Amino acid sequence: MSNESLANLMTEDRRFPPPAEVTADANVTAAAYESAAADRLGFWAEQARRLSWATEPTETLDWSNPPFAKWFADGRLNVAYNCVDRHVEAGNGDRVALHFEGEPGDSRAITYAELQQEVSRAANALLELGVATGDRVAIYMPMIPETVIAMLACARIGAPHSVVFGAFSADALATRIEDGDARVVITSDGGYRRGAPSALKPTVDEALTRPGAANVRSVLVVRRTGQDIGWTEGRDHWWHELVAGQSPEHTPEAFDAEHPLFILYTSGTTGKPKGILHTSGGYLTQAAYTHHAVFDLKPGSDVYWCTADVGWVTGHSYIVYGPLANGATEVLYEGTPNTPHNGRWWEIVEKYGVTLLYTAPTAIRTCMKWGDDIPAGFDLSSLRVLGSVGEPINPEAWVWYRKHIGGDRTPVVDTWWQTETGSMMVSPLPGVTVAKPGSAQVPLPGISATVVDDDGNPVANGSGGYLVLTEPWPSMLRTIWGDDQRFIDTYWSRFPGKYFAGDGAKKDADGDIWLLGRVDDVMLVSGHNISTTEVESALVSHPRIAEAAVVGATDPQTTQAICAFVILRGGARPDEDDAALVEELRAHVAKELGPIAKPKRILPVEELPKTRSGKIMRRLLRDVAENRELGDVTTLTDSSVMDLIQSQLPGAKSED
Repeated sequence: MSNESLANLMTEDRRFPPPAEVTADANVTAAAYESAAADRLGFWAEQARRLSWATEPTETLDWSNPPFAKWFADGRLNVAYNCVDRHVEAGNGDRVALHFEGEPGDSRAITYAELQQEVSRAANALLELGVATGDRVAIYMPMIPETVIAMLACARIGAPHSVVFGAFSADALATRIEDGDARVVITSDGGYRRGAPSALKPTVDEALTRPGAANVRSVLVVRRTGQDIGWTEGRDHWWHELVAGQSPEHTPEAFDAEHPLFILYTSGTTGKPKGILHTSGGYLTQAAYTHHAVFDLKPGSDVYWCTADVGWVTGHSYIVYGPLANGATEVLYEGTPNTPHNGRWWEIVEKYGVTLLYTAPTAIRTCMKWGDDIPAGFDLSSLRVLGSVGEPINPEAWVWYRKHIGGDRTPVVDTWWQTETGSMMVSPLPGVTVAKPGSAQVPLPGISATVVDDDGNPVANGSGGYLVLTEPWPSMLRTIWGDDQRFIDTYWSRFPGKYFAGDGAKKDADGDIWLLGRVDDVMLVSGHNISTTEVESALVSHPRIAEAAVVGATDPQTTQAICAFVILRGGARPDEDDAALVEELRAHVAKELGPIAKPKRILPVEELPKTRSGKIMRRLLRDVAENRELGDVTTLTDSSVMDLIQSQLPGAKSED
């Protein structure tokens, strides 16, 4: 995006007055920056007091063996107790913890008292299945309450869970079961997705035939869809029979703050997924604090909704652990934003009076594509804070989000963090930081982040480089499961003493941070580094474009050629003969970013390949652009999208 366009957006946003109820506590929140800067460890020790400890920690950080950190190591606590029991004991048992909305329209409201009983029953069931402290449990589930209950039950008995996204293939599931040496798998017959039941149990059955999965002794199955499924006597157990028959009482045991809480797998460049290990005390401290601070949470009055899937870290930190530790009331939705109609999300916001909404930029851009009139048909006046997560949000989507969903009255918190960081790291705070559309802006209190050059030196304002973390933080990953050396090599070797996971960033004239996406997504065109995010933002700023994905393809003349895939606004179907539009878009990008950033190839498409978390799979688009055989498509929400894109290739427009 051009500096002129960016300046216009920033000026426009400064005309949006922040809501009074947010600014009322601004001085209190702003003081956190000062106290954290003066005593970073003291600040985190204070945040740890948000939790209930069986043994209060006296030591905040042990950094004697970097990069292996220990936070609150002499403290003991139970994560599930902090997320459930203590709210009941405080007299809030009647408060709704989860408003579940199924895709077919069924719904359930589960109070904290009911959640305590269900988690206790599930914990007792796991104990009956022989799960002991330290045993790993794999969870392969749809977005239903039993998924949250299963995670909390594992935490209650000290059994680290490994949640696997419920659309991964049997091979992907088997790989994670084997690497974590899981002994029990919790799944369901299926879930509802895009208006139809989608089977899950058959994938588990197939995964357990793979070498390395032989140690799984039990499979616990939730009946959700009523589909016919295979059954292995002695191994398989119905949730509604085994769990429902358990006692609703269970006394949680306190575990060391560094006791493993979960393993969550993320993609690895070697082809083998990385098992990111998070522990208990430090992780829960930062997840709870950031959820409270970034969303200005008011427990008991706010209704919070994170649209992510629990198979991703956002679901762990900001559906399960952070919100429930804070006693929040939240929405849990099973399906897609367009089932049975394109206004499904806004219907849910209206139904439950959602006040805090946290979603992905790709989802926002998809809603933009459907048109402004759809959200306008619902009462969204309950919303007071909007959040963005998953990848950098382009300024145009930021402004649309605030204007058409927030009604110009809501702050937008654009958050940067990763599976590895465990919790939010860089984000505005409502009513405290000056809003800049598209910028994550500043490190949160207690976080030390900066942008460095190739030599690891901080860059000047107005310059770009690599986003690094310079000090340990409570929710940081402790290692890669079973591979300490890979942990060191992957995250700590590029800039010794600094954490770097591959994101490019720049500082603006004020020193605020703008994420540019993965370094791999920075294209080298005729000797110039060009961010895919910037080109995508320029394309989306055109009035006919709703969404764009840009990749760099090998080019013998320019090193890389810019290839763009675009979706038209208003659901318009691409016209293969619309050469005029393609040329108009190329000229538009040249005007916004300069001639060097003009795409060589632009392909209007009906859909883009996305994971269920909303991320665009640019790797697959790169395969298309370079005419390669497609890689693994099992993580996509709809793998047929790639067939559709490939069928449109003959109509792709290009200019040599």
